[in-house]
Amino acid sequence: MYTVAVKRDFVAQHYLISSDWGEEKRNHSHHYQVELQVKGRKLDQHGYLLDIMDIQSYLDEQVHYYRDRTLNDLPEFMGLNPSIECFAFILCKTLSGRINAPAASIIEVKIWENDATWASYRHVQQDHHDIKFEL
Repeated sequence: MYTVAVKRDFVAQHYLISSDWGEEKRNHSHHYQVELQVKGRKLDQHGYLLDIMDIQSYLDEQVHYYRDRTLNDLPEFMGLNPSIECFAFILCKTLSGRINAPAASIIEVKIWENDATWASYRHVQQDHHDIKFEL
C-alpha cells in the first residue's frame, strides 16, 4: 500500500462543552498540527498515487479557514463538542469530498493538539461515488 502525506500547522481556539472538563471549558488555544494521508494500492501511469500539489492545496485551504478561529463558532461544529476526534472527522469528510484520485482507497486525517496527543479519522472508500460518513 502506497501512502502520500502532507502536514500543516496552525493555531485555533475551542472550549469543551458538556460534562466537567475543568479549565478545558474555557476558551483556549491549541497549536494544532494536521496530517492528511492518502493511501492506495496502485500508481498511475506516471508513477504517482495522486497529485501531491492538489492535496497540499486542499489542506492549505482548510488550514486557512480554521486558523485563528474558535471552532465552537463554526457551523460544522454546531451541537458537537469540538474534540480533536470530531475535528479529525470533519476535516476528513471535507477533504475526502475534494480529493479526486481513482487509485486512492483510504483517506486519513490525523490532528495533534500538542506534541503528545492526537486523534485521527480514517475513511475507507468503497465506491468513489458513494462516500458515507458517520459521527
